[in-house]
Amino acid sequence: MLNQDKLSRRNFLKMAGVAGVGIGLAACRQAPGNEASSGITTNTSHEDAAAVTSHAGVTADDMDRLHEEGVNIFLENAGKHPEFWGTRLQHTMDGDTKVFKITCQEVDWEVEPGRIIKAMTYNGIVPGPEIRVTEGDKVRVEVTNEMTQSTGVHFHGVLVPNSMDGVPYVTQPPIKKGETFVYEFECKNPGSHMYHSHHNAAEQVTKGMMAAFIIEPKDKSVDPEYDVDYVMVLNDTGIGFTINGKSFPYTQPIIAKLGDKLRIRYMNEGLLIHPMHLHGIEQLVFNKDGYNLPAPYLCDTLNIAPGERYDVIVDCHTPGYWAYHCHVLSHAESARGMFGMVTVLVVTEA
Repeated sequence: MLNQDKLSRRNFLKMAGVAGVGIGLAACRQAPGNEASSGITTNTSHEDAAAVTSHAGVTADDMDRLHEEGVNIFLENAGKHPEFWGTRLQHTMDGDTKVFKITCQEVDWEVEPGRIIKAMTYNGIVPGPEIRVTEGDKVRVEVTNEMTQSTGVHFHGVLVPNSMDGVPYVTQPPIKKGETFVYEFECKNPGSHMYHSHHNAAEQVTKGMMAAFIIEPKDKSVDPEYDVDYVMVLNDTGIGFTINGKSFPYTQPIIAKLGDKLRIRYMNEGLLIHPMHLHGIEQLVFNKDGYNLPAPYLCDTLNIAPGERYDVIVDCHTPGYWAYHCHVLSHAESARGMFGMVTVLVVTEA
């Protein structure tokens, strides 16, 4: 629980640098120098629940100290890495076609200080850069493979010609090391979609080859009104329990003002279900897999299965520091503190 005396609104916002916080766009590398010298241990790999919930060797005082230290690390880093909420891929124009260039690369990715994994990436980041276009746009995506493994790119949820579906040996040859494959299609169906590998996908996707592909509708009135747009890419196995490629306490908060309406786009690129729970404020679920629901509904916990995308509106009607996490608790909290799929929604009064 956040200590309200210690975490005064003034102190929190000073650390968070609210003035620079805007629309969230993909995860960045964690800056070095924040290694946890306190002895905090997080459990971010795919461990069984018994191991995560065990408190063997941890006294009650240790438990309290480690929980507090994790929260303090989170606060110290708040606002320092706005890239956590996304990096949008820029395009060039070839006539009336938007051209995007993607390079598949194997890099060292720091999920948290001291925990580096061999990631498979688009343009060197996890998740890959967001592609955002408008309904009716013609796009060309040029994919060059610099990895040791072959790959292919599937545009998950996007209506494309069969030859552009990105499944090696079904619709195309695999993209081998040193090769480039060109995908070209018209963006027909607006919504929150994804692009990811469809070759050795259980490894390649969960190790980082995943990203948002968002098609904005031509008619903006089909969507509810909102002030800020955030994408949460959920993952679990290859790089551990993460939001946008990072594990708590190295995730970033969402900072909003009282009365703000937030659009949260959930995308599950992992192998497990993740029921995302927001404390204190309900979520209005209005879209699933890119399609507006005929009857939007309210909830506080939304279960997102692998491959699913949900869009919700969060009406920031109550100020406070609201915990925001996966409610499979072995993905989020242990005797050694909160870890993995945890962040905080901060609603300020001004």
